[in-house]
Formats: sequence, C-alpha cells, structure tokens
Amino acid sequence: MGREAVAEDLKISPMTDADFLNGAWPEAREPAGFDPAGPMRFFNRELSWLAFNWRVLGEAENPSVPLLERVRYLSISGSNLDEFYSVRVAGLRGLLREGVTRPSADGLTPSEQLEQIDADARALMLRQQSCWEELQREMEAEGILLIAPDDLTKADMLALETVFMDQVFPILTPLAIDPAHPFPFISNEGFALALELKRTADGSRLDALLPVPGQIDRFIRIDDGAKGERRYLALEDLLKAFMSRLFPGYEIEGSCAFRVLRDSDLEVEEEAEDLVREFETALKRRRRGEVIRLKMSANAPDGLREIIAEEMDVSKDEIVMINGIIGIADLSELTKSDRHDLLWPHFTPRVPERVQDFEGDIFAAIRQKDMLLHHPYETFNIVVRFLQQAARDPNVLAIKQTLYRTSADSPIVSALCEAAEEGKSVTALVELKARFDEAANIRQSRRLERAGAQVVYGFMDWKTHAKISAVVRREGDQLVTYTHFGTGNYHPITASFYTDLSFFTCDAALGRDANRVFNYVSGYVKPDSLENLAISPHFLKQRILEGLEGEIAHAHAGRPAAVWVKCNSVIDAEVIDALYAASQAGVKVDMVVRGICGVRPGVKGLSDNIRVKSVIGRFLEHSRIVCFGNGHGLPSTQARVYISSADWMGRNLNRRVETLVEITNPTVHAQIVDQIMAANLADQSQSWVLQADGSYLRHSAEDRSRLFSCHRFFMENPSMSGRGRAGTNDVPALVHSHD
Repeated sequence: MGREAVAEDLKISPMTDADFLNGAWPEAREPAGFDPAGPMRFFNRELSWLAFNWRVLGEAENPSVPLLERVRYLSISGSNLDEFYSVRVAGLRGLLREGVTRPSADGLTPSEQLEQIDADARALMLRQQSCWEELQREMEAEGILLIAPDDLTKADMLALETVFMDQVFPILTPLAIDPAHPFPFISNEGFALALELKRTADGSRLDALLPVPGQIDRFIRIDDGAKGERRYLALEDLLKAFMSRLFPGYEIEGSCAFRVLRDSDLEVEEEAEDLVREFETALKRRRRGEVIRLKMSANAPDGLREIIAEEMDVSKDEIVMINGIIGIADLSELTKSDRHDLLWPHFTPRVPERVQDFEGDIFAAIRQKDMLLHHPYETFNIVVRFLQQAARDPNVLAIKQTLYRTSADSPIVSALCEAAEEGKSVTALVELKARFDEAANIRQSRRLERAGAQVVYGFMDWKTHAKISAVVRREGDQLVTYTHFGTGNYHPITASFYTDLSFFTCDAALGRDANRVFNYVSGYVKPDSLENLAISPHFLKQRILEGLEGEIAHAHAGRPAAVWVKCNSVIDAEVIDALYAASQAGVKVDMVVRGICGVRPGVKGLSDNIRVKSVIGRFLEHSRIVCFGNGHGLPSTQARVYISSADWMGRNLNRRVETLVEITNPTVHAQIVDQIMAANLADQSQSWVLQADGSYLRHSAEDRSRLFSCHRFFMENPSMSGRGRAGTNDVPALVHSHD
C-alpha cells in the first residue's frame, strides 16, 4: 500500500475530547498495509511545523479571541513562516544543491519535502490573506480603518505631505534600473516597490526601484475620521501618493511590491581564532544569502516581474504571487492601540508571598525552602532581583550566569556588570550561536568584558542552551551556592508571555552540579559525575530513555505505569521509538507538545496508549516537564518529576548543552504534578488534539466559553510554591496525588 493510501486509511473518527486528565481514551485504529516498523511511524518535522503554524493562524480566526489579538496571531503566523523559510527551507535547498537524496526518518527525501512544503505553505499564505480580509472587515466595524490611497482627502494629503517630507523623504533612495545603474542588492527581508515610469515631456520610459525603509513604521496613523475612526495608511501607499517628489516629471504606468527572504543560517569556520569576529563576519554574510523566497504583487506588470526574477536569480517555483498584503508580520503594528477593549484584559503577575514574608530578601526565601515560579503568572522580576541582590550583597563572592537570549537593555546584564565592577567574580557564558540574537549577544559580551566580567562562549559545535544562575555566598564559615534553573531564557520581555518555570534552590548537591556544568563549558572537561542533574549531550537523553524503560518494567510487573510529557517539540527518532515501546507495553503516555511532533498517536499495535495535544492560547507554552509514574501511576507523590531546558529533538539531546533537573521538594513536586501538568492535560479551550493522520482537531463544544482553560486557571489561582505564611489552603489542585 502506498504512502497516500495508508495516510487516507489513517483518517480515523475525530478524537476531539481534549481533556486528557478525565476523558476516556479513544479507540486505536489498525490501518491496512501500515508497517509499524517503517518510516511512516514518524511525522515529518517540517510538515509538522507547518501544522503548528496553521494552529497559530487558527487563533487568528477564533472569534472568542479579542479582535486585535487575532491580528497579532496573524502577524505571528507570518513572521513564523518567514523564519521557517529562511532557515529550514534554506537548509533543505542546500541539501538538494549538494545532491543529497537520503530520506529523513519519515522516509521523505529533501526534494519530496520541498514539494510538500511548497504546496502546504502556499495554501497557508492564501488562508492568511483571506483571514486578513475578514479581520479588516471586523476592524472597520470597530472604527479601525486601513485607508486606500483613493480615499485620502485633500486635507489628508496636506497633512501627509509634511509627514512625508519631514520623516520619510530624507531616508529614501530611489534607484534607476538601466545599463548605467545595475540592479541593486536587496537584503534579507528587504521590501521594495518596482516602478514603470513615463516622462510626461517626451514619453520616454524609466524602470526604477524604491526600497521601502524598514526603519519607519509600516502603518502610519493619520488624522481620525469624521466619526472618530482610527485611520492608518500603509507606508508603501504614502510613497505612491508622493512619488512625484521622488521622480518629478514622471508618472507611474505600472508598479508592484516585492519582498525578499534569504538563507539566514550561519556558517562559522570551525578553526576561527577569534570567535566573536568570525560571528560578526558571518552575520554580514547572512544579509547577502541566497534568495529562498520572493513574494510579489499579483498584479505585477510582466516586464517588472521578469526583471526582478532574473536579477534576483530566482526560479518560478521560488516566487509567490500575493493578491493582498505583502509582509503579514508587520500587521503587529496595528495591535499597538488604545482600544484596550479589543485586546486581552490587563494581567499583573503575582509576587510570591514568601518573598514578601522576608521583606524582599530572596536569599532568605530560598533558604527556607526550594521555590518554583510559574511565569508569566508569577513575575519574572524575582529572577532579575535575585541577581541584583547578589550584585549588591557584600557576602556574595561569585556569580555564574548563562545567557542564551536576553533583552537589548537587559537588567540581568546590568546586574552582572554591577557585580563585576564591585569586584565580585563574575562568569558570563554567552551563547553567540543563539539564532537571530547573535548580534545582540556580541554587544552584551563586549559590555560585560568592559565591566570586568569573565566572558566565555562555550563550544564551537554545540550551543549552550542550559538556563542556569549560580550565586556563591559566604554565610558564617561556609560557602552556600544559591542556584536558579530555568526552562526559558533570561529575557524579561518574552517572560511576560512565555509560560516557563524558574526553580530556586540552595541544595548543596544542585549547587555543586551547577558549578560542574559551568566548569565543563568553560574548561571543556566533561564532568565524571553529577549528583542530581543530567546534561546533554552526555546524560540527558539516557535519563529519559531509562525513565521510559522503568515504566515498561512496571507495566510488565502489573504495576500502574504512566508518563506525562510537556515540551515544545518531540522529533528525536530514538525517543519516539521508546515511547512506542512504552505504549506497546501498556504504559499510558499523555503528551502536551506545542509545536513539532513526530509521534503518530492512536495507531493500533504501535501507539494505542499515546495521546498528544497542542495548547495554543494567550501565552506561549514553553516549559519542558516530564513525569514518570515510578510504579504508582500519575498523579502520585512517588512520581519522578523533572524540568528541563531541552526539547526532545536531536539537536537538544545530542548537540547542545542542556539540563534536566529532578524535583524532590514535596511542595514543588505537587505544584508541577497536581497543578501545572494537570491543568495542561485538562485544558479544553485552547487544545488541539493530534490525530493518527497528522491533522489537529479542536475540542468540540457548542459553547466554548464554558470550556476549561489552563491559562485562565493559572491567572486566577495562586501557585502552591512560594506561598509562605499565606499557606496553601486556598490553592486549588486539579487532582490530588495518590500512591
């Protein structure tokens, strides 16, 4: 049976009960001709990612989401797709150029993947345009208008002329295209207008380009309408309205807009003597990478289209003609509005009561007991204050910190600089290979070095993706290490909408382990043992596989066997096969995987006991958790519970430095099992359930407002950890651990 026939046979009755905590298990399907040992047991990574972006777009079409938040989701789906093309599709194109025909684990060759990606992505882009048309209609009904040039009044033109001449004209560079003026270079993500002009005096023709400056907002707020409508004009329409100021004596005969995406993957010489300089050079090469996709107005004149395609050296397959707006990602500008009624209600993160009990002394709060913060529901500012307090505490001798991504004006980097200037020993592990943050991280490393910090860059071949802070403090005649392990980045801005975990402890074994990791990355000497932590690329994957093997053993012995998983991506073939083995042994496996998932659930004989869903909502699910029932099923106080910086992908498990931390504190353990995991598993409102054929279906219900939302639950209820004197009597647990 062929791939298409098997896929058709896998279309089972829709399993749309997203409540994995209480809902019944669906009946598995045994498709004819399906080989459980063959490549179709895996979903393709790239197509799974596209399915994720369809779910993001689905939130833009979700009427229960506030209108301007739906516009934001649409813009996110656009920026996601751009990054996907400039990195993942660029990589596949590179394999094709090199003549690589070896299939991926799912059996698709690079050329087959590119063909399927192109078809799915084009359908996605069409859906984005139709979604935007619907959102525009709804925005107009709410008095928010995107004005067409023909709708501008004389008063509008007078006001806009000042805007154009004062704020736009000085940075424009119109470019003629003729033998004396070769076609200019358009950088990655460059947006430009192509023009066919005719001189009014003698009818002579001129072809020209006008790059649209990215330094200016794409949508310009103009005077409100007669009825108070908020009105916006696209920058490219402003340029067309005042084209005579740029090309006096000419009139436009034809025009189009186009946008370029280039290969954005970095290649760095392995033997580079100066890593920072090599990355600075590589970043410049990125701007000039090969064109991966060219979007162009559907009404582009034939002559302009041919010139652009030829000069950009793109084939017909690499051009996408757009009947609508080019640059969907820019629509995020329209969400910066004073129409708060069209946005999510304001939410203020909680401050842990235990920190308040100790009058803001975070070290004292951690000394009392391990503490887990669940961001963004609990403020990330505690992480910032932890480092600020360390910088100013005379008893603190040393601070060690990983920096994968952080904000441009980072308070964490400022605290590290302050500590170094105070004479403390500060080690900052800056990851230069954090994609699209390389330039920002170079700037931060220079700043830290000027302050006197010791900056290290880790391994050439492996990214350091672990999230660790270690503060060494003198207390009496002892040195105590206070450690923070995170599942997300040290980035105060993204921490306001990423759901992540921050674990604080002064456990001596974890402190020693953290220092061993820092020594490993700075000195390249693999630690011979770790007391609690497991790290990749050496021990972390093995710990996961051992956990699954342990559950298989419990199932064979007749004991309850269960696994709960929460992460962003699951694609590693060895781990997926281990999950299938667990399912076949009778282990119940529930997975909350936001993005890419290579696991095919619900296939009889392969994955009968595996359920997978994706939670897409107001906040971006980002925390990584795994719970093994340990012979007691789930939930259980005896379960082995871990938080991690790593997704279950080959790169994270085999080619990065990551951490997996076992949680032993009873309160933190209960918070993760009985609250965080339970709420995600019980969620119906924001959940999409993965089917055996690769499609995702929403939980079906006539009244979606009554469905349980894990995000709403976390916003409305305090967490178990960090309550201090307030106690946990008012903290709801969705389940109570049994033994």
